[in-house]
Amino acid sequence: MAIDMQRLLDPELQEILGAFEMPSLDRDVLATFRANPFPTVERSGAVKYTEHEVPGDPAVPVRVYRASESDVPRPALLHIHGGGYIIGSYTMDEQLFDRWCPKLDIVGVSVDYRLAPEHPYPAALDDCYAALAWTFERADELGIDRDRIGIGGISAGGGLSAALALLARDRGELPVAFQLLDCPMLDDRQHTQSIGLEGLYVWTRESNEFGWRSYLGDLYGTSDLPIYAAAARATDLAALPPAFVSVGAIDGFRDEDVDYATRLNQAGVPCELHVYPGLPHGYGLVPGAAMVKRALSDVDDWLARQVSR
Repeated sequence: MAIDMQRLLDPELQEILGAFEMPSLDRDVLATFRANPFPTVERSGAVKYTEHEVPGDPAVPVRVYRASESDVPRPALLHIHGGGYIIGSYTMDEQLFDRWCPKLDIVGVSVDYRLAPEHPYPAALDDCYAALAWTFERADELGIDRDRIGIGGISAGGGLSAALALLARDRGELPVAFQLLDCPMLDDRQHTQSIGLEGLYVWTRESNEFGWRSYLGDLYGTSDLPIYAAAARATDLAALPPAFVSVGAIDGFRDEDVDYATRLNQAGVPCELHVYPGLPHGYGLVPGAAMVKRALSDVDDWLARQVSR
């Protein structure tokens, strides 16, 4: 049965439908997107950031955000930007930390991981793990409380966050306090109903396949894919940090995200799940809509509870 996606779109988003119409990605469209980076957003000026490099081969660029200096160690959030594993940069996190640093009194860390297809798995995950390890190692210098370092991300960044939580658990080196998974890109198999829908906004099933093919390279379509390449492949989700999973009801990732959140709870991991009616992938493009405000508020409230522990 065909589903009328435009009819299901939140009424407040209908008038700016064009903001959600994006061509499916392929190599030619990818080159165009990279030649025209995401526009910068206006910042309040209340939050400052510093640039750093995590030593390694290659070195990994990171930004550290804070609203004010303090002698008291504060919680921290390592955030991983979205972009289907193939586009984007850590500049996309500016608006988030402009909100979170003063509101939650946290230190923010953004990582500029390597992108596919030039750098397939595990390059991005290796960069994120290096940035997380650096955050723990430099915690005293950065004014961070090592017991309250969480991770999070949007879309592909959410997928990398879920994979990073699994990797950190299994290596046993970095005690992640919580994981924020915002419309995470988790499942390379793409066998759910929601990712197969026609007329998906922003991120279509064709873009999704291109993103996964780019990220996984020769591993794409294989049955023995490492769980750290696609977190939905993991069957043992026990002993992971508390999680927040949110997704729009007309997002292609809806079904895989709901399944992952369900399995986290079944494994004894506290996980708060939100599915927002009428919202597609990338609904943050319209922050003024009532349902989007509610989604943003839910994230902020959950984060506030995590960092206050």
